[in-house]
Amino acid sequence: MPRSCPRAPLRAALSLVLISSALISSASAHAVLERKEAAPNAAYRGVVQIMHGCDGRPTTRVSVTIPEGVTGAKPMPKPGWTISTVKSAYARAYPSFHGQVSEGVTRITWSGGSLPDEQVDEFTFFARISDAFAPGATIYFPVEQDCTEGSYRWSEVPAEGEPARALKAPAPAVRIVAAPGAATQAAQAPAAPAAKAGAIVIEVPWLRATPGGAKVAGGYVTLRNAGTEPDRLTAAAIPQAGRAEIHSMTTEGGVMKMAPVEGGLALAPGETVALKPGGYHLMFLDLKDGLKAGETVAGTLTFERAGTVPVTFTVAPIGAQGPGSAAPEAGGPPHHH
Repeated sequence: MPRSCPRAPLRAALSLVLISSALISSASAHAVLERKEAAPNAAYRGVVQIMHGCDGRPTTRVSVTIPEGVTGAKPMPKPGWTISTVKSAYARAYPSFHGQVSEGVTRITWSGGSLPDEQVDEFTFFARISDAFAPGATIYFPVEQDCTEGSYRWSEVPAEGEPARALKAPAPAVRIVAAPGAATQAAQAPAAPAAKAGAIVIEVPWLRATPGGAKVAGGYVTLRNAGTEPDRLTAAAIPQAGRAEIHSMTTEGGVMKMAPVEGGLALAPGETVALKPGGYHLMFLDLKDGLKAGETVAGTLTFERAGTVPVTFTVAPIGAQGPGSAAPEAGGPPHHH
């Protein structure tokens, strides 16, 4: 009578351990930036740290993308590695020590070396954070990591309302903070007086400033129906945007989800509805020009009964939670449209 093999369960258990180890190795391999804070209109020393290889294989290439609004990027030489760069035109001109700059390095690649899986190393570049960013903004630097076998693309950027920890391959991020000694109160334009269209009272319309190259912007306003008939917000417009949508923000299972409000936003008689970060809001899409803090923007809101009403939006800083507030402090909660 054949005897059972006691090694079979052992082999199965060993296989599970090996699979788990491979998954842990894959999940723990990541690229990060040593310096996670920077100030606007100031130099930044970017140090990309490569913590692991690709499932045990050595790293042979590291490439970092320099985002729009970060100018004058220059790589630091690294013994044993060859450096190449890509230079491109910026979306707009930015101030520098030598006047305006309209192009610069947008990608830096180190290749030809060999970084063993069991070692860590740093790949350094210098750049300048432009005036496109205000305190509270987050800048993402996508990183590509290639190995003798396998690769990683640390390039995922969280959507509005999505926590970075939910991403499988997050791009290294830098939080913009106020320069030491600088005033923390953000520049802002005087709030426009409340407007009225029929029974609808329109209070404090405002927009968030956008970084260079951004294609979307969030808009907010408080609407009060002072009449006896229901009405509905159906559209919005500003000259800088190709189109606009009314969005809602909800949380399901700990995950924030954003969706268009079909048919417009209802305003019952006597009701006040605040479009604000983290809730209902306006989403301006296909931006042709950026929005700068302190500006005012002439736009319109369209209602089912009250018709199309001219409004003046004030522009608050990137990441601001209200029209008269400064941008949130570094390390604060994620920003929501």
